[in-house]
Amino acid sequence: MNAFAYLRADDVATAVRAITGDGTAMFIAGGTNLIDLMKENVERPSRLIDITHLPLRAIEPTGDGGLRIGALVTNTDVAYHPEVERRYPLLSRAILAGASAQLRNMASVGGNLMRRTRCAYFYDTATACNKRTPGTGCSAIGGFTRYHAILGAGEHCIAVHPSDMCVALAALEAVVRVTGPGGERAVPFEDFHRLPGAAPHVDTNKRPDEIITAVDLPARGFPQYYAYLKIRDRASYAFALVSVAAALRTNSDTIDEVRVALGGVAHKPWRDRAAEAALSGQPASRATFARMADILLHDARGFGHNAFKIPPAKRAVVRALEQAVAVNGGARR
Repeated sequence: MNAFAYLRADDVATAVRAITGDGTAMFIAGGTNLIDLMKENVERPSRLIDITHLPLRAIEPTGDGGLRIGALVTNTDVAYHPEVERRYPLLSRAILAGASAQLRNMASVGGNLMRRTRCAYFYDTATACNKRTPGTGCSAIGGFTRYHAILGAGEHCIAVHPSDMCVALAALEAVVRVTGPGGERAVPFEDFHRLPGAAPHVDTNKRPDEIITAVDLPARGFPQYYAYLKIRDRASYAFALVSVAAALRTNSDTIDEVRVALGGVAHKPWRDRAAEAALSGQPASRATFARMADILLHDARGFGHNAFKIPPAKRAVVRALEQAVAVNGGARR
């Protein structure tokens, strides 16, 4: 690990001033991802700005009937918060499906949004990686690709986003609140993370001189019909090969609204609004769900070892939607 300077910020304005103009400084909160990256020499910040003392640990109602979660609230506190469990159980289930209890006790909401890929080539500084060093190439293409993207990938990067929490937030249509030198702005969740394109080293649309302050959950949380399904190599503490966050509103046996977000398959949580709209007014049946799965995965493409993901991804979409419409929506995992 390389030497670095340390600064503790006690308010948001100080944190923003400290990060502005310093392209190699980084914020640190729980450190569950950043410390790993520093140990592997993937990240080499000149200065760490400790934000753990900022007043961003509250979970409180918003004026429009939603819920605001401070950026420094731990994953554990979100997952077990009574209002989250009651109104946004999809988010609670997704968080509890990820990492381990020890990591959830340390990891923050803001840090989870900024997690970087778990691609082995990204972590190996002896290999070429456009995400780590732009313009050097992508060693994953033509390499071992079992865990890599089948949607939204390109010639520059086929890495996937690793978060479970973010998949649920995508389905819930959360809003990320950030603050920078120009003040505060709100970023719809679907616009927060980026596909790799020609700049895979840029993970999000948060500007370098901004700090995440909160995540807003909308008033509608789909507490009745929901499911989070995660396919992985082992039963716990494993990243998703494919995950599905499903949420519905139904009128008798007819679908009024459906939202499906996929994890483990793309550089960001994956949604297809056209596929969701196609289910409006349709019967909540296996045949309907299978059609949606086909639309969602229509453009899926494997890169060698990960081509196997496509059929189970389709089956996972169907199964998650079936669980979501079952009695006690999403009670089964």
